[in-house]
Amino acid sequence: MKDVFYATCPPGLEFVAAGEIEGKGLGRVVEVREGKGRVFFRSSWQNVPRLNCLLRSVERIVFLLGRERAEGLEDVYRIVRGIDFSFIRPEWSFAVRATRVGEHDFTSIDIGRVAGKAVIDSYMEEKGVRLRVNLDEPDVIVRCDLIDDDFMVGIDTTGDVGLHKRRYRVYQHPAPLNPVLAASLVYLSGWSPTKSLLDPFCGSGTILFEAGMIARQIPICRFRKDFAFTRFFDSLPEVEEKDVELRLYGIERFRKHLEGARAIADYTGIHPVFLEGLAERIEDHLERVDFIITNPPYGLRIGKKKIIEDLYSGFLHSASKVLEEKAVVITAEREIFERYAEECFPDFLRYDVKYGGLLTGVYVLKA
Repeated sequence: MKDVFYATCPPGLEFVAAGEIEGKGLGRVVEVREGKGRVFFRSSWQNVPRLNCLLRSVERIVFLLGRERAEGLEDVYRIVRGIDFSFIRPEWSFAVRATRVGEHDFTSIDIGRVAGKAVIDSYMEEKGVRLRVNLDEPDVIVRCDLIDDDFMVGIDTTGDVGLHKRRYRVYQHPAPLNPVLAASLVYLSGWSPTKSLLDPFCGSGTILFEAGMIARQIPICRFRKDFAFTRFFDSLPEVEEKDVELRLYGIERFRKHLEGARAIADYTGIHPVFLEGLAERIEDHLERVDFIITNPPYGLRIGKKKIIEDLYSGFLHSASKVLEEKAVVITAEREIFERYAEECFPDFLRYDVKYGGLLTGVYVLKA
């Protein structure tokens, strides 16, 4: 029987992560917790390096050790205490990272404290050794997630730094899009490398770079090496990258962001065509484009509602003039966006996605 893992991902886009896991042959999905940002799947422990380096729509890979219903801290202790942690070497240190979602009369800190004691007690019984706790730089991270009464215990194979930290951003945009979400939007769109792709609010180019890396099969470990799984594995996976021609375009109104995007392009080896201009005037730069994927500014970043309305109206009307196939847009300004989308793209779908503490809409628009 295969081992069980769970991957965390943007809540609302679990189905995208599930599709990538199975589409890349890295596991068989057994449960999707819709709206909870978790996908459970069966795979092999030997797949751990590839899971962390090849999956672009997930933030963390956890090897599941136990999962039961828990209502109080006594259940937390009992469940963790019953797990065999003898695979941890006596000279290694550990830390518990706890997450709590729902209504409880205790905190995530309480869960971490009780679970930590249970790990120590379990190991002492098995090995006769008291495991060292290191909260800053542990050798092993025990992940304890309590979602309502669903309690999960596992080994975090990714580490404290999630997979959204790709390490290729040599320029930092003031409001960058999470690369995991960017990759999810690319998958959701159905874009393929034979088609042209435009981001008319490209900023520092995250969506375009993620698309390029998906197309060329560039693994996350090309730019980062700091994974928790390296404590258990001697090497990173070898991946054969593809050399494919890409038609990637980005429009940005601020020159400093374009210069930053070009610096990232030089670092990654993926070179979209970056154009200085306005998303409301796409036709000034491109006559036709197959796909549009973008993350336009929200009201929190811009301020006045009238500015947002003019921006969204102009962008959607301009996009309707050049789009050949499909557009995917994420925004927290759902009411305004839908008002103008209905004028230009009446055939659209919306997925509710939690991102950065906001409930956003991810829209799929058909030309």
